[in-house]
Amino acid sequence: MVERNLNIINEFNILYLEDDDSLLKQTRDMLSDFVQNVFAVKSSQEAMIILKSKKVDIIISDILLENENGIDFLKALKDEGIKVPTILTTAHTDTKYLLDAIKLKVENYIIKPINLKELLNTIHDIVLPLIQEKEISKNSNIIKTISAITDSKQVEVIRYILDRLNDKNELVASYTDIMQEVSISKPTLIKLFKELSEKKILVKSAHKTYKFNEKELDKI
Repeated sequence: MVERNLNIINEFNILYLEDDDSLLKQTRDMLSDFVQNVFAVKSSQEAMIILKSKKVDIIISDILLENENGIDFLKALKDEGIKVPTILTTAHTDTKYLLDAIKLKVENYIIKPINLKELLNTIHDIVLPLIQEKEISKNSNIIKTISAITDSKQVEVIRYILDRLNDKNELVASYTDIMQEVSISKPTLIKLFKELSEKKILVKSAHKTYKFNEKELDKI
């Protein structure tokens, strides 16, 4: 059996939908040791609020909820154009649910009682392609951005910038912060930021905050 590196899931957020209080708390507490955040809710209404206000990478939802159905919740998400990888849990093996899950392209279907290792492995297998895609995109952006500058000494700064972009594709850092991590003079650093700004690749949007415009790289 292939052993998975579960450390890769610790920067991802999970939305967990379960109407059983005891199971909700137990699974939330277990998952909290492995992922960044677990948003644990008991109804689809609460789940929708989380989806619209928080960054959610994976949904784990029970199928049979109190007065509602997890399948119907996923259909509602699809109708609203919300696409989040989903794992369904259920104490039932009814073929109808399984067929509905397949139609909705659910990533996995776990029978209760939930096996933590199976759940963690499933989460790992979902996020691994996302991480690989992000890494490929980052490397491509590094190459494109480097081609947009003229001074080879600035390459380390480009890597610094791309490694520290937040979820909004923003860099939050001062010149001092960068110089503490990268061996570069302030005039050279200022020159780089000015050059990237002129090309609209890295534009200052607030104090110590710079927006990285990936689309501008395609114009290079």
